[in-house]
Amino acid sequence: MLHRTTKKNDENHDKWIGIGGHFEFQESPEDCLLREVKEETGLNLIDYEFRGIVTFISDDHPAEYMHLYTSKKFEGTVTDCKEGQLEWIPINKICTLNLWEGDKIFLDLLIKKAPFFSLKLVYKNGLLIDSFLDGKQI
Repeated sequence: MLHRTTKKNDENHDKWIGIGGHFEFQESPEDCLLREVKEETGLNLIDYEFRGIVTFISDDHPAEYMHLYTSKKFEGTVTDCKEGQLEWIPINKICTLNLWEGDKIFLDLLIKKAPFFSLKLVYKNGLLIDSFLDGKQI
């Protein structure tokens, strides 16, 4: 997990988030995954699994889509990250961190090895006000 502590004007400041970022020109989700993991951790993924997609709806940002992947096979050595501190967190401790409320939902689905899912998270004034899993309100 990445503890976001170093970027200025960061809406994720002091939150724990997964690694990742935005697509660059002509990237596929897999291209973005491999590049972001390398840039933020120094690791090269050997194998990975596409686990779900999250739609973020907010009153103050355009909709965003996040592709969720997990991996158990990688090579390399973890390097420093310019966005904060990287730390291996035991699975049973992840949801005790300072996380966005919606992140707790998809992290729990990943931890419980849920089948591929689509999650829609609706935020207003930075607070989670609604959520939908595979089209059904939860």
